Amino acid sequence: MARGLLYALAGAAIGAVAARAAYTAFTRLAPRADEKEPGRWTRTNHRGEPITLLEGPAFVAGSGAAAALAPGLPPRVRLAALLAGVGSGALGAYDDLYGTTKSKGFKGHLTALGRGEVTSGAVKILGIGATGLGAAALVSRGPVDTLVNGAAIAGTANLANLFDLRPGRAIKVGLLTGGPLLAASLFRDAPLTAALTAVPLGAAAALLPDDLGERAMLGDAGANALGALLGLAAVTKLGRRGRFVLLGTVAALTAASEKVSFTKVIAGNPVLNRLDMLGRRPVDAA
Repeated sequence: MARGLLYALAGAAIGAVAARAAYTAFTRLAPRADEKEPGRWTRTNHRGEPITLLEGPAFVAGSGAAAALAPGLPPRVRLAALLAGVGSGALGAYDDLYGTTKSKGFKGHLTALGRGEVTSGAVKILGIGATGLGAAALVSRGPVDTLVNGAAIAGTANLANLFDLRPGRAIKVGLLTGGPLLAASLFRDAPLTAALTAVPLGAAAALLPDDLGERAMLGDAGANALGALLGLAAVTKLGRRGRFVLLGTVAALTAASEKVSFTKVIAGNPVLNRLDMLGRRPVDAA
C-alpha cells in the first residue's frame, strides 16, 4: 500500500502542477477576447457569459505530463495513457474548434455519416474509438479483452463529455468515480492502477476552481481526455465481469442521454442537485 500511495501522490502532484502551469501559460498567450471577436477558444456558457475552453488543453497537457513522468507505470501502460489521454484530447479539441450544432449525439453524427456527411463529431467518435482500441491493445490480453477494454475507454471518454454542461460537473463526476477506484487500488495493493488513476484526478482537481468559478470549462478536449484516462485506469483494475458491467453501464447512460436530459434529472433530485451546486454561483445570480 505504501508504494501505491507514493505513486499516487507523485502522479497527482505532477498532474496538478503541470495542469496549472499549462492553464496559466495558455490563458496568458491567448489573444484577448472581446464581444466583437470572442476568439476561437471562447464560448458562451449557460448564463450567456463568455468562458474560455483553454482549461481543456491545460488538462490534456497536465495529465499527459504526469502520464509521461509519474513513477510506477510500465512503458506499455505509460504509452497507453498517453495515447488515450492525448489522443482523445486532441480529437476533442478538433471538435471544440470546428464542430457545429447541426448534428448532435451519437445518433445525429452517425445519421449524418450515413448520408455521406462527415461531421467533426463523427471524426471524433471514430478517432476516439481508434485511440481507445490502441490504448487497450497495450494493456489487454487477446482480441476479446482488447475490444471490450477499447469500447470501455472510448465510451467513458464520450460519457464524461456528456456531463460537461454546467460548471464543475464533469470534474465532480470524475472525482466521484475515480476516487473510489483510487481507494480500492490502494487498499488492494494495486500500485499501477493507483498511479494511473491519480494522474487525471490531480490535473482535474487543480483546474476545478476555475471551472466552478465559471472562468473556464473542460470542453470536449478536457472532458474526453478525463473520461478516457479514468476508463483506462478502470480496465486495468477490473476483472472481465467488472469490465462488462462497466461497458454496459456506460452504454446504457449514453443511450439514455439521447432521450433524457442529465441536467433535468440532476436538478430534480435533491441530493444530486446539492452536489452539482456545491462550490458554484447560485442559479438566481444569473
